[in-house]
Amino acid sequence: MILANGRIYETSAQAEILAGLEDAISRTLSEKTLSRETVIDAIDRLGRRVADGEFDEDIAALPIDNAMSYKAQAVQMLSRAYLEFKLRTELGSDFIDDYTTQPPFGMQPLRVKAMPLGVLLHISAGNVDGLPAFSVAEGLLTGNINLLKLPQADNGLTLKILTELIKMAPEIAPFLYVFDTPSSDLSALTALAARSDGVVVWGGDAAVTAARRLAAPGTRLIEWGHKLSFAYLSGYTEDELRQLAEHIVTTRQLLCSSCQTIFLDTEDMQQISAFCDVFLPILEATAERHLPQSVDAAAERTLLQYTRRLEGYLEGGTAAPYQSAFCSLRPAEDRELQLSDQICGCPVKRLPRGQLIAALRKHKNYLQTAGLICREEERAELTALLARSGVVRITRAGDMSASFAGEAHDGDYPLRRYMRIVNAQT
Repeated sequence: MILANGRIYETSAQAEILAGLEDAISRTLSEKTLSRETVIDAIDRLGRRVADGEFDEDIAALPIDNAMSYKAQAVQMLSRAYLEFKLRTELGSDFIDDYTTQPPFGMQPLRVKAMPLGVLLHISAGNVDGLPAFSVAEGLLTGNINLLKLPQADNGLTLKILTELIKMAPEIAPFLYVFDTPSSDLSALTALAARSDGVVVWGGDAAVTAARRLAAPGTRLIEWGHKLSFAYLSGYTEDELRQLAEHIVTTRQLLCSSCQTIFLDTEDMQQISAFCDVFLPILEATAERHLPQSVDAAAERTLLQYTRRLEGYLEGGTAAPYQSAFCSLRPAEDRELQLSDQICGCPVKRLPRGQLIAALRKHKNYLQTAGLICREEERAELTALLARSGVVRITRAGDMSASFAGEAHDGDYPLRRYMRIVNAQT
């Protein structure tokens, strides 16, 4: 299905809509602007409808474990308070309000105005439910025309949300187009990219590489690629380990902010073993509470675990010496940040703080979140060290995947990247 001009069309209408898209964009840019207040009001009203239970059936159908927790987070992110705080934090007065500068050397004053980039093409990944709609909301908040390519795994919720948004604020209609174009339709994607001032791509290296080929020279490419996150421990309590276990299990280690590797601030492999002895039963108890108990789910976990064991033997290593029914911990001699098994398992490695930057620098383009567990008197020192290594989010271990109003995304403020600065002589 396609959403264009506030109406739903069959996919078969794609060629016709694309043929008239440039004229429609030019007409909108010539005749209309999108009020930020209009967008905030519509999103806030949508959030209140979510809070009142209007979309509970759709949310319950999502392939996630804790639907009501997801709903509570969505309600916050769709609220006026959240959106206004995000705008103030990311843009500040310099971006929100026009102002005049007085350059030195007797130069003419310049009027400074932040403007929408123009047209944004959003190529969204399907690993986070609601992500396509959230990406578009950021484009609308900055006054852009938004072309959204839906991920193939989208379950229809995105189109429903955006259609309801237009019903509440019809002024949004000419600023929003949604296409269910498959990634294999390069002709259509190239046509969409050609009409865009910026391409916003969510996904892994393959998706970013494909977007680079689509974007013409001069088109701004805004990459939100896959990232790696980890936990760093320098001393720990049982309560902190329970919070880390809760994070690992409930995120299924599928998010960019999910813990993939556990590092300990030590050179001693005996400390690694001692940690695994303590942490495995905590992780197992947490998994028993949260993981699906169906025969199919258990069979899938078993297959993945035995596959990992075989891979370990073939690689000449050992097969997860800390193994339970649901979980595994794999002590390793190296200091590499790596993906976990994503089945409630983690490699556990030594990484003394003196070697932290050298070990992490090789992953500098992929670092995101570090869940830091340490004594309070060491938190400032270790936070500074992690920041210098290239990490862009440093949280308590249980909050690695928590969302905070106004926080940067992968070390950058997206709203600023979706805008441009216009200077005009007065």
